[in-house]
Order: sequence, then C-alpha cells, then structure tokens
Amino acid sequence: MKSWRLPQGVLFYAFCDYLTAALSWFVFVIFRRIIIEGRPFSISIFQDDNFLYSMLVVPGIWLMVYIIFDSYRNVYRMSRLTEFARTIFASLAGGLLLFFTILLDDLVNYLGGYHAYYLAFGGLLTIHFSLTVFSRMLLLSIANQRIRSGKVAFNTIIVGRHPKIEGIYSEIINREHRLGYDIIGYVLTKKKKNLLHPLAEKLPELGNVDNLNELVLKHQVEEVILALEKSEHTKLKKIIGILDRHSHTVLVRAIPQMREVLLGKVNMPNVRGVGLLEIKTHFIPLWLRVVKRSMDVIASFLVLLLCSPLYLFVAIRVRLSSEGPIFYKQERIGRYGKPFMIYKFRSMYLDAEKGGPQLSSDTDDRCTPWGRVMRKYRLDEIPQFWNVLKGDMSLVGPRPERQFFIDQIAQKDPRVHKLHKVRPGITSWGQVQYGYASNVEEMIERLKLDLIYIENLTLSLDIKIMIHTVLVILKGSGK
Repeated sequence: MKSWRLPQGVLFYAFCDYLTAALSWFVFVIFRRIIIEGRPFSISIFQDDNFLYSMLVVPGIWLMVYIIFDSYRNVYRMSRLTEFARTIFASLAGGLLLFFTILLDDLVNYLGGYHAYYLAFGGLLTIHFSLTVFSRMLLLSIANQRIRSGKVAFNTIIVGRHPKIEGIYSEIINREHRLGYDIIGYVLTKKKKNLLHPLAEKLPELGNVDNLNELVLKHQVEEVILALEKSEHTKLKKIIGILDRHSHTVLVRAIPQMREVLLGKVNMPNVRGVGLLEIKTHFIPLWLRVVKRSMDVIASFLVLLLCSPLYLFVAIRVRLSSEGPIFYKQERIGRYGKPFMIYKFRSMYLDAEKGGPQLSSDTDDRCTPWGRVMRKYRLDEIPQFWNVLKGDMSLVGPRPERQFFIDQIAQKDPRVHKLHKVRPGITSWGQVQYGYASNVEEMIERLKLDLIYIENLTLSLDIKIMIHTVLVILKGSGK
C-alpha cells in the first residue's frame, strides 16, 4: 500500500492562518466601531456574546476558504510569489463571503447607506490581506532560510546516466547556500557492461526503474532528478507513469538537456538553481480545482440538509430489512493513494464478506431485498455526500476501490494508479456505464473510461456526467 505523509509544516502553517484570521477580525471589529460607527472603543466588547462567537467562527470560515484554494501543502516547497497571488484571491473570496453572510444585514440594521458598505468591505479586505500576507511571507522566508542553511533537505534520487549529471551534482553539493537536495543515490534504466554511472564513485546504486515504485516508498523519496541519455528516452513514459502515483509527495525535475524530449511536460525553469526543469505530473489547473471543490462543498451541504427526510426514511428501512448496523463503512484508496473510510447504507446481510473481499453482481444473494432496491436507485450511496463534504471524495470522479482489487487491476493495467491523481467521486462516466462492476474485467473497462475523464476534465463534462447519473437514478437502471 502506498504510504501517505502529511506535508511538512502544514499544521503549523494552518494554525498561524487561524490566529492571523482571528487577529484580523478583532482589528476589523475595532475599525468598524471607531471609524464606521463613530463610537469609542470600550472593553465591554469582550462581554458581547456575538463578538466572542464570531471570534471562533470567522477564523474557521477563513480556513475553509484556504482549503478550497488548496493553500496547504509542503511549506518548504511553496513559492512566495505564488502564495502572494493565492492570498489575494483567497482574501477577496473570503471577504465577499463574510460580507454577504455576516456583515450586510448587520450594516443595514445599524448604519445604512452605501458608504458604510464600501468602507466595511474595504476595511475587512485590507486588514485581513495585510496581516495574512505578512504572516505567510514571514513563515515562507523562514522556511527558505532553513533550506539555504541545510537544516531542511529532501531525499532525492537521480534516474539515468547522462554524462552532464556529474557536473550538475557537483554544482549542487558545492554551493555555499544549499538548494534542499539530499541526494541519496542513483537509479539505472538498465545495466550496461563495462560502463559505470558518472556518479558511481560518489553515490550508491539503489536499483533500476523496474522497482522504482518500491524505492520511492522505501527511501521516502521527495524529489527525483531525471538525467536520461537519448538511448534511455524510451523509458521516460514508464518512469513518469510510476512517479505519477506519488505526485502529492514527490517533485520531479529534469536536467536542461532533456528539454526537447519533455516538450509539453515542462512546467517552468527551477528557480532554486542549477537550471533543473520542473516536470508537470498534474495537469488540472488551480482555478478548476477551486471551482470543482466549491461545487462539491455547496452541493453536498445542500443535499445533506434538504434530503434529511430521505436519509431518515432509508435508515428506517435498512434497520427493518435485516439485523445489523444502518451504515456500512469500508476502507478505500483516495487521492494520492491516501486511504479513507467510505460510508454507505448497508445493503447486504451481516458477514457478507466473511470469505474475503468479493465484488457484487445483479444476482448477488448477499443483498437484502431492500438492499437491491437501494442499489437500483443508488440510495445506498447517498451517505457519501458526507465523504464529499469532508474532502475525501468529489461529486464526480473515478470510483474509489479497495487496495485488494487495485492490486489485481494493476497486474493487467498499471494505469489504474493514475486515478489517484484526483479525488474519487460518487459518480463517474465509468460508473454510469458499468455501475457496480461484478468482475475485474469490468473494472478494467470502467478504468478506461475514467482515464479518459481525467485527461479531459472540465466543468461541462462534470455536469454532463451528473445529468446522466440523475437519469440513471430516475429510470432505476443502476446495477
């Protein structure tokens, strides 16, 4: 099973965001009281229950906005310029959300007039952005200094034997200011008799690309430098495919001499030095991820709220259908290979898998009578909107599978690991076509459709898949 590690410093970074948001809100409340309302500051504000309540809730809202904007990743890999721009957009989105959900009615009741609206929104945005960007730039500057001093470094391996790698390696290790590489060894694409690797006397040989996945896990590799000769370029697709599985924890770079063969995959020249290129292993743009996640959060919250009577009805029917719990939970593999617990209404009798993991079929006698009805109309899957709200899943995405079946699929089609580049979904194009796959062959056919979805992911495609899903549910043609 693929290991998943929490990105370095993310909890502390998020905690500082929370404290900064709380301080920003406190300063804004004082600003509003003195500048907008024209009242003197008084310590009686600390006895106001609404103020105390907002000091807890508002920072939490800001954290939700930051999560939607994908702000939390390895602190030591964040670009200050990128985070500055991300903070601008997140502050604008969060400021609009707070203004229309909390401030607008309050301003109407107490103040009136558009001047107060503009002043309140401008003050909120300016105060929050100024304090937040100061805090973030300070933390990222400290992180950058820790890298330059050598206190923080990433386990790095070199793949390939290009002659230029020796000079690049020397430049990396001989720099006065470190670049964050802790090069632990090299990996060969294939053995060549009487031909040593350019770094054979300086680094250990770790293995070859056939066991690259195992090497990444064993040595907790965080960066890979590709240094392939022209004769080794045939291995590039295989190498990128393996490293795709670790796209959340492993950064892939390449020597400048590979620029031509990597045309279309190069993201940008590496600003950390020595001219290495950064290779894109995740092609979904930030704006699309933000909008898609926003849709997930809003839609799942509304479904959980508005469909609560349906949840209650289905829960009662499950309880009456047979002995056992109402909900069924099972470990599945999600984005970046991270395991999570998926929730469903129980559609089978107890101990349905006492003989080991099994796939269901149309004539599965393990299903209860009510379970067959639920599966026909996909009612057993509606608790997964909670998984969507939590961030484990999305409305649309490849269906998550158990590691047991992933291993079987991988033996016939290794591309199954590409599905872990995105959040799994409640529905997908493969799910609409095949429903509950009853054997590994059907799972592989479904995989092909899910791969097409990932390579062509758009909001319009998500909407089309959701419409098809609704039609399947209304017709009762699910299986």
